[in-house]
Amino acid sequence: MRVRGLTRTESSRRGDVFDLLSNRRRRYAIHYCKQADGPVTLGELAEQVAAWELEKEIAALTSAERKRVYTALQQTHLPTLERANVIEFEDHSVELTEEAAELEVYLDIVPGNSIPWGVYYLGLSALGSAVLAGVWIGLVPTSTVPTLGWAMIVLAAVGISALAHVLSSRRYRLGEIDRPP
Repeated sequence: MRVRGLTRTESSRRGDVFDLLSNRRRRYAIHYCKQADGPVTLGELAEQVAAWELEKEIAALTSAERKRVYTALQQTHLPTLERANVIEFEDHSVELTEEAAELEVYLDIVPGNSIPWGVYYLGLSALGSAVLAGVWIGLVPTSTVPTLGWAMIVLAAVGISALAHVLSSRRYRLGEIDRPP
C-alpha cells in the first residue's frame, strides 16, 4: 500500500529519520562523529556537544555541564541512534555506521539570512520564462542580443545557480563545518 507516493515502510522510515534528527543533541553527535571520521569516546563527544549547546569553549565548561550532556547522551540519545543503526556504541566508544551517510538526504539546511533553494529556483524559472516569452512576442529587443543569446543567458543563470546550490549544500552538511548547522 502506498501513502502519498511512499510505501508504508518508506513512509515509516522517513518519519523515523525526521524524529531522529529532530533532536539537536543527536544532530550534534552525528556532526561531531562525521568530523572525527572514526571512533570517538563518549567523554570527548559529550564535551563538544555541551560546548556547542552552551556556546562556550570546552575549557570553559563546568563539570556539571559536561555531566548533564554525558548522561543524556549515554542514557537516551546514543541508544536511540544505535537502535536506528546510525552509530555503534560500545564500551564508551561511538562510531558512525554506513547508514549515517543516508541521513544527508533529509537535511536541507537553509541559513537564517537565505531563502530556500526551491523558492529561488521557482523565481529564477519565472524570470527566465518571462524573458523568453518577451523575446517570443517581441517585447525584448533581439537587435543587441539575438534570440539564442537570450536563451543562453537564461540557461547560464540556471547552471550558475545549480553550481552555487551544490557548493552551498556541501558546505552545510553535518560534519563539514566546525560548528553544526
